[in-house]
Amino acid sequence: MTQTAQTPVSASRSTAVPHPDGIFDPVARGLDVIGDRWTLVLVRHLLDAPRGFQDLRKRTGIAPRVLSSRLRELVSSGFVETVSEGARSVYALTEQGRSLRPIVTSIARWWIRHGLEDLEVDAERFNETSAQSVMDALPFMVREDRASEVDLRFEIRLTGPGGGVWTVHLKEGECSVHAGFTERADVRYTADARDWCSLALGLVEASDLYQHGLIAKEGSREAMDHYFHQVSQSDSRTHVADTEPDGPSTTANTQRSTK
Repeated sequence: MTQTAQTPVSASRSTAVPHPDGIFDPVARGLDVIGDRWTLVLVRHLLDAPRGFQDLRKRTGIAPRVLSSRLRELVSSGFVETVSEGARSVYALTEQGRSLRPIVTSIARWWIRHGLEDLEVDAERFNETSAQSVMDALPFMVREDRASEVDLRFEIRLTGPGGGVWTVHLKEGECSVHAGFTERADVRYTADARDWCSLALGLVEASDLYQHGLIAKEGSREAMDHYFHQVSQSDSRTHVADTEPDGPSTTANTQRSTK
């Protein structure tokens, strides 16, 4: 029987540590392209709609020079393009950029469901969170198991700095959010924007806000907190009555002073 000769692998090659770029590793090679700190953050904010430079700055807090650099890189790599919107130019995702949606969604949902508990994140660190930030995050925070068979519209009316009106629509486990009123709201909430942020982050109890007249609810008995994850664990929440009997919680006051 004839045996095929094989070229032996040299000892030096078999034991040497390879250069990372020379290894076929889909995860590593994918991160070469999208693993920069801000790439997926910017893609995440462009998934919903094209946005201008200042809008992206307000939503992300990225320094102007860094933001300009990252946007140029995203345009160069084919993830983002500039389009005309009236008299101004805005940034929009290309088809290639939109293909990153599942990755963005998976990262966000992992952090909400697993990273928070495992990393013991202190929600009070998010003291510059705006109502807009909370609204933008709601699609990632929905509990699909509880929302899988509902069709509900919540209208959120927030006053004070950072306030506005938003409609949150839950349908068959999916959540969509848009600015403005809705023709048919199952539930309407009215609150100060900073108190709402404290509630959404799990820093105060909803019952305390209701007791002290800091949030009002109209409509059905459905409650948003049943359908969404909250950042803070229940044992770290502040009770309004324990901190300031005649007004909002210390957390809410702290947020007012930092905005």
